[in-house]
This record gives sequence, structure tokens and C-alpha cells, in this order.
Amino acid sequence: MLLYNETIGIDKEIELEWLAWMKEIYIPEMRSTGVFVDFKIYKVLTHDDESSVSYCVQCFTPTIEQFQHYLAVFAPVLAEKHHQKFKDRHVAFRTLLEGVE
Repeated sequence: MLLYNETIGIDKEIELEWLAWMKEIYIPEMRSTGVFVDFKIYKVLTHDDESSVSYCVQCFTPTIEQFQHYLAVFAPVLAEKHHQKFKDRHVAFRTLLEGVE
């Protein structure tokens, strides 16, 4: 199983709007791709910036091929929707992780 982690810092003033949009729009659209089998959202508690808050959106996929398909076909559209909705009020970085037994 692979974990695709998106860590997003969002201005505190729009935190609730952003979180609702993620739950109602973004994650359902990610789910509809058929690439990911589970999702989790975590709030980062060790965030030092007083003007923003960070969240980790974790998306689980069984294979690298499925993830590469997501990157090629779906990720650019979803990233652009997020950027257009929240413009300069967020920062994001993405990481792909593999479980270690």
C-alpha cells in the first residue's frame, strides 16, 4: 500500500471554508478517480505560524501504477481547482510514501 500525503497550510481566516470544501468537493472528486481506496485528514498540531494552520490529507492507493495514472490524468485538474479556489491563501507540498514492514 502506498500513501500519498498532501500537507496544506491554509490561512486561519478561511480554515473552515477550506475544510468544508475539501470534505465536500476535493476528496469526493479524488475518490471518484478510482485510484485511492481510503482517505484521512489530520490537523497538524505542531504548526508554528500563527496566521495559518496545516492539514495532512492522506490518500491510500495499492500500486505505483495507479498513482502514476492519477498524476498523469487527474492531479493537474484537481490541483488547479484547489489553486483557483484558494489562490494565494495556501501552500502545499506532496509526498509519496511506501509502508515498511
